[in-house]
Amino acid sequence: MATLTSSDFARYRDERLKIRKGNTVKRELALFQCVIEVARREWGIHMAENPVRMVSRPSYNDERSRRLDAIEEQYMLGALELRERRADGTYADASHNPWIRPIVQLAIETAMRRGEIFELRWKHVSLERRTAHLPATKNGLPRTVPLSPKAIHLLKDLPRSLCGRVFPTTADALKKAFVRGLERARLKYLGDCEVAQVMPQEDFLINLRFHDLRHEATCRLATKLPNLIELASVTGHREVNMLKRYYNITAEELAAKLA
Repeated sequence: MATLTSSDFARYRDERLKIRKGNTVKRELALFQCVIEVARREWGIHMAENPVRMVSRPSYNDERSRRLDAIEEQYMLGALELRERRADGTYADASHNPWIRPIVQLAIETAMRRGEIFELRWKHVSLERRTAHLPATKNGLPRTVPLSPKAIHLLKDLPRSLCGRVFPTTADALKKAFVRGLERARLKYLGDCEVAQVMPQEDFLINLRFHDLRHEATCRLATKLPNLIELASVTGHREVNMLKRYYNITAEELAAKLA
């Protein structure tokens, strides 16, 4: 470790930027810096300075402000609705996974991350107290999420799995079903526009990611919880600056508050 220099990490940074995004490389450099700092302070490894501190971080802006329109939500949920197998053994052009639509609805209602939803257990859900406890979250701190009446109604209608998970499916299944659902919703929208003889919106149901649902949920919650401390306790953000990234309120919504 004593032979490590800032030039070594600068070369590492440049090589990684060829195959990874800048934000990923920034996190990796931060990890290296933390490990070396612990080695210097607690493990007795002598280094005059932490070489990673001297390395410039790549500039990268991955902030998104994609909001989910109410009509988009209607089409999306319609495309994710479960359809039974036909009499001839074939499936209708809809979702075959019964968990996808409830996962999307719960994400919009609670602003929970995808990983938090998959780790949700029935033993941590209290419909009487209207809460869902998350022992393990992205930032390492547990939190308890309040449940809206819509979220409670959604959870009450879900079947219980023997494994104890609220949603016994996989992240890969969600990813594939979500993408296919958006494609079906887009086709349905274009067909309706053709019948109605109206010009379709170019960005309707385009460039929408599952994580954008967390943005949308945070913005909707902000209208009910204007106190940032209360809002952060629901979303799990530790810093107001990070919370601000997810709070993308529109000018129309601000105008409505001024009315």
